[in-house]
Amino acid sequence: MALVLTVIRLTGGIVDTAAYVLPVLCPVLIAFPFSFHTFWQREKLKVAHAELTHAHAQLAAAHKRLSEKASRDEMTGMLNRENFFAALDGSRRKTDRGALLIIDADHFKQINDSFGHLTGDQALLQIAAAITRGVRSGDILGRIGGEEFGAFLVGATNDEAKLVAERIRSEVEALRFQPNDERSVPLTVSIGGTTCKSEANVSELMKSADKRLYEAKRRGRNRAIFDTGVPEAA
Repeated sequence: MALVLTVIRLTGGIVDTAAYVLPVLCPVLIAFPFSFHTFWQREKLKVAHAELTHAHAQLAAAHKRLSEKASRDEMTGMLNRENFFAALDGSRRKTDRGALLIIDADHFKQINDSFGHLTGDQALLQIAAAITRGVRSGDILGRIGGEEFGAFLVGATNDEAKLVAERIRSEVEALRFQPNDERSVPLTVSIGGTTCKSEANVSELMKSADKRLYEAKRRGRNRAIFDTGVPEAA
């Protein structure tokens, strides 16, 4: 108001009622729409921020799903070879205890040759499910080859690992696989196992388990053999 009155006097104007009303009325008229606009813009920013936060959460969830999918074998849902060994190595860094099983489907090529690869895939899925039923909660499973699987039994002793291996072998042997509604085709696995030694790395564990697996194959398959070389089942 002081500014308006000063300007009016300097310009030779007359200070009347309007000179007092306008400095009060104009700011009021301007302030209301300006305040409304400011409030509206603030609400828009809140909505935009909420949408951005939601989109970020969705993106993070999608990234997590993609990372999880990339780490898994598409057919069985188990860890793929690379991630199985990474998980095995990570577990070994936390504790020296545990056992590694290498599980191989017996005579699997014959199923593929006789019934085709699609039927072979069905048999492989049943074997993978049987292996999953045989291990304990918290054990690490992976598909490390065409019909070869790995199981790291976290914290297991030699005796505990033998029990798990026998349970896996029995679960697979109990399957009644009937391709194309024909006669039942037997499914079995051979298992090589080794208990972890504190100084052994992943490569050494694999070599030890593989050696027992080949021994199980040589002795007639459908059995588990551990470091002792004693067959657990036939």
